[in-house]
Amino acid sequence: MGENSLEARGETFFLNLRFMLIVTVFVGNAIEPLLGSMSGLHNLYLWIFSFHMPLFVLVTGYFARKSLSGSAGRKVLLQIGLQYLIFQSLYSALDISLFRVNNIHHSFFAPYLLLWFLASHACWRLLMLGMGRWSKTAQILFAITAGVAVGYLQVDGVWFSISRTFVYLPFFVIGYHFSFGAFAKLYQQHVRIAAAAASVLLFLLLGTLGSDLPLGWLYGSMTYMQLGAQEWYAGLYRLTMYGLQFAASLAFLGWVPYRVSRMTDWGRRTLYVFLLHGLIVRLAAVSGLYAYISSPAEAGVLLLGAVFVTVLLAGPGVKRLLHPVVEPSVAWMITLQRAALRRTL
Repeated sequence: MGENSLEARGETFFLNLRFMLIVTVFVGNAIEPLLGSMSGLHNLYLWIFSFHMPLFVLVTGYFARKSLSGSAGRKVLLQIGLQYLIFQSLYSALDISLFRVNNIHHSFFAPYLLLWFLASHACWRLLMLGMGRWSKTAQILFAITAGVAVGYLQVDGVWFSISRTFVYLPFFVIGYHFSFGAFAKLYQQHVRIAAAAASVLLFLLLGTLGSDLPLGWLYGSMTYMQLGAQEWYAGLYRLTMYGLQFAASLAFLGWVPYRVSRMTDWGRRTLYVFLLHGLIVRLAAVSGLYAYISSPAEAGVLLLGAVFVTVLLAGPGVKRLLHPVVEPSVAWMITLQRAALRRTL
């Protein structure tokens, strides 16, 4: 099998995975208001959070290898910064004026809920550039050590997205160095079936044994102080959580198809779902929709609705309409930057 063919298969696989993950992101956020009243949804929520953000970061690292440095890397960083400014302003303005949500830090230094991913993505890229001359092993060891150590800071982990940046750094580094060829050799059909079965088993185990698991450990946004783990060995809890997340992620990969399909095309536009679905969830909450969901059947309709809207937001029509906002041009910023450099030389 040629290198180009293997690279194309890897891209297809990760695009399929990216779409499946954005579905879980939307579903997880959609069912969150119901966790206290429906135990089945709480179990689903635990299962989703055991793998969806670690894998999303891994996928992001995998695709970052083509645009980490040089002019391409600079363009991506500028675009991430512009996206952050646009959507941080938009969500904060809507929360204050329309949604009237309380207990939100309205500051550019405290990423708004889902926007932590943009802030952390920029930091992961910068950290990878800084570790560029290190060996793969050194990078992974540093990432895990930093992910454990950041929990000991006596701060609110939300500010600058500092907690999640380092907690999820190992997954970005692994994704950056991910070998699809080695993975495809290992994940033959029988292994994939076993992994998918393990994912189902994990769902059942979390439903029976995970009810006492504090969700903060899965969010990755809180320091040990905030999680109530003041002991000196609190870092061991983070290492245990890493073990759970790695296992859950490997198991979920058994579900991901290798073939090109409509899902592959949707996977190219997950950014639109990620940045826009928060508006849908907020609108559903303020509309009073959740007051009418009290049975498994009604919850099932909610889940199907989340999947449907995910497909809708990932469609080409949404991209044509909202491309200037979701993927704003940074050509003017690069032009200004070059002009400023010429004036200084």
